[in-house]
Formats: sequence, C-alpha cells, structure tokens
Amino acid sequence: MTRKNQFWKGMFFGALAGGVVTLLDKDTREAMKEHVKKVSGVVSEVVRHPGEMAEKVKGTAAKLKTTFEQVSEDISFIVEKVDELRELTPKVTDAIKETKESLSTDDELLEELLEEKEYR
Repeated sequence: MTRKNQFWKGMFFGALAGGVVTLLDKDTREAMKEHVKKVSGVVSEVVRHPGEMAEKVKGTAAKLKTTFEQVSEDISFIVEKVDELRELTPKVTDAIKETKESLSTDDELLEELLEEKEYR
C-alpha cells in the first residue's frame, strides 16, 4: 500500500515541479496571472451571490429539459412517419403493379383491335 501512496505523491510533486518550471516563462506567467484573476472573480461572485448562480443553473436545466422533450417528440413523430411509410410502401407497390398490369392488358387489347382493323 505504501507504493501506491508513493506513486501518487510522486505524480503530485512531479506535476507541481512541471508547473513551476513552466512559470519560468514570462508569457506563461502573465497568462496564468490573468486566468487566475478571471477564475477568482467568478468564484468570488458565486460566493457573494449563490442564489443567482442557483437560479442560472435551474434556468439552464429547465431549458435543457424543454429541449430534450422537444427532441423526443420530434423523434417520436419521425418514427411514426417511418412506420406509416413502411406500411404504405407495399400498398403503393401493389397499386403500381396492378396499374401496370391493367395498362399492359389494355395495350394488348388495343394492339389486337388495331391488328383486326388492319386486316379488314
């Protein structure tokens, strides 16, 4: 168990040393300084006005819930239409086949009539 503790200690101190080494660069130091200022400003604002943050979170959660419900309804509608198309497709295919057969029969009758007329 001590080796596991040593591992995590080593990871922590290695990360800490790496962070310190990167702060030797002036640009990195300035960027981190600005970042820390922004984060501390946000954190202090949340600490001062926790109710506002809670309301924002609730509002965002409500928007997400509404969006999820709308997407669910849209998906249900699409699934319903796909099912209707699946049922309708064989009927349309059968109707087209019947129409084609009917037209073929009519064409054959027309050809026979024309042939008979030519012989007269």
